[in-house]
Amino acid sequence: MKRFFLSLFFLLPMALMAQVAPLPQPQARFGYLSYKAVYEQMPEYAQAKASFVELKKKYEAEATRSEDEFQRKFAEFLHGQKDFPASIMQKRQTELQELMEKSTKFRRESNDLLRKAEADLHQPILQRLNDAIQAVGTSQGLMYILNTDGNTLPFINPHLGVNVTDSVLVKLGIKEAN
Repeated sequence: MKRFFLSLFFLLPMALMAQVAPLPQPQARFGYLSYKAVYEQMPEYAQAKASFVELKKKYEAEATRSEDEFQRKFAEFLHGQKDFPASIMQKRQTELQELMEKSTKFRRESNDLLRKAEADLHQPILQRLNDAIQAVGTSQGLMYILNTDGNTLPFINPHLGVNVTDSVLVKLGIKEAN
């Protein structure tokens, strides 16, 4: 008898739970867009790109000037080396070595500075885009927005996902609302 009540005690709640229908879950909605395509349509992107190209030209011009100076001094060295005394020869070789090292150091530093300048130019634009994406996702009640760049999402169910590209472009003021 004890066994019967004990089994009833454990089985009764499970039987009751099986009869209760699960509550319907709300359908999860998500958005998607090509981040890169939207980013490249922003007018600020074109301005940042032009500014970066201009800055890069300045660094290239300076590097070229430095290399031209090295080439000129090297040619002078080669032309006059047979007439130089040993001390002048040593001085010129040291001077050429220093010019080469300075040129290499400038190239390395300018590459680092260009990378930082590019990141600094793009950071506020990326922030504006991210804010617009967040606003669109919130206003449309989306759980998340996926980036379709790089073929990372080979399939998106059009009944569950929403292409938010146009909404983001409208939010950014690039496109007129329909």
